Amino acid sequence: MAETIHVEVVYAWTERQEVASISVPAGSTVGQAIDASGMLVKHPEIDLTKNKVGIYAKLAKLDTALRDRDRVEIYRPLIADPKEVRKQRAAEGKAMKKGGGDSGET
Repeated sequence: MAETIHVEVVYAWTERQEVASISVPAGSTVGQAIDASGMLVKHPEIDLTKNKVGIYAKLAKLDTALRDRDRVEIYRPLIADPKEVRKQRAAEGKAMKKGGGDSGET
């Protein structure tokens, strides 16, 4: 009998997450576990050429070998570029400071 390992495959949204606990043959890869989990069938929006994946919040490649009790995570694409958001916030902050308003001095 071939040895199996137990892993979780997780796909999360802002309001909920879906977890599939599965058994796969020892030596299976991240990509094989995702395929075996059925996540790609349930969630056709997942595109492994675009969505990044990881093991316990560390980025991994689809051909990374898994160990028993690993947690495979499928990440959603970012809605906004964090660098752009920071630039916008900084620009808004500068505009607010320049605007002055009541300084509280009398």
